[in-house]
Amino acid sequence: MTLDLSAILTLAGKEFRDRIRNRWVLAVALVFTVFALVIAYFGGAQQGAVGFRSIEFTIASLVSLVIYLIPLIALMLGFDAVVGERERGSLELLLSLPITRFELLVGKYLGLAAALTLSTLVGFGLVALVLAGQLGADALPGYALFTFSSVLLGLAFLSLAVMLSVFARDRTRASGLAIAVWFFFVLIFDLLLLGALVVSAGQYGGEIFPWLLLLNPADVFRILNIFSLEEVRNLYGLATVFPEAIAQPWALSLVMLAWIALPIALAAWRFRK
Repeated sequence: MTLDLSAILTLAGKEFRDRIRNRWVLAVALVFTVFALVIAYFGGAQQGAVGFRSIEFTIASLVSLVIYLIPLIALMLGFDAVVGERERGSLELLLSLPITRFELLVGKYLGLAAALTLSTLVGFGLVALVLAGQLGADALPGYALFTFSSVLLGLAFLSLAVMLSVFARDRTRASGLAIAVWFFFVLIFDLLLLGALVVSAGQYGGEIFPWLLLLNPADVFRILNIFSLEEVRNLYGLATVFPEAIAQPWALSLVMLAWIALPIALAAWRFRK
């Protein structure tokens, strides 16, 4: 199958410009900046200390923020990407153009992904400037990996959102499914695994428990950042829990890329139907 890259880029550019015009990128970047600065500065308040501490402690504090915030923003951004066009009656117009359904889907996803990526980089980039001034330039490499993994997390949940938008019959159902997906992956998934371990007293699932975490992109993001820096790993106390095979940043990054690609592939299959 030959793809018309110009058509894909045209659609992507339109989606991106729409988010720029309605100030979506600016608003989300501001949210990231404010929340990240607050968490980084007050993250140690429970231990009786405030202020910017080591980059390891800062990343450990920001991981929890990102796991809750970025998936929700990504799902809200993409849940009506296709079903919204269908309800507005513009989908038939787009499909009447010399463009395939796959090109339409990829173009819309790339435009939304560009907007989400830009807002994430701008928001966390501003925080990086503050951290560099407070903690020194040596803190930036670890923070750069954290920012990169945050982008991957957002793109993974954006893929899930676009997939839901293809499968849903209307925007109401799509939005409900998006909220359900957020609750499941961010709140419920880990509770189910921990509950299974507690009920079985650790006799069943203990060995496969770390591998099951790969079925949740939020957990993959958490593990990636935990094992990126030695002191972060010690802060979480998980140094001996996970097998070395899945504790490698490159391997976890590949898992995140799979979480980005597979929902889009499934959405493309359903959209062709």
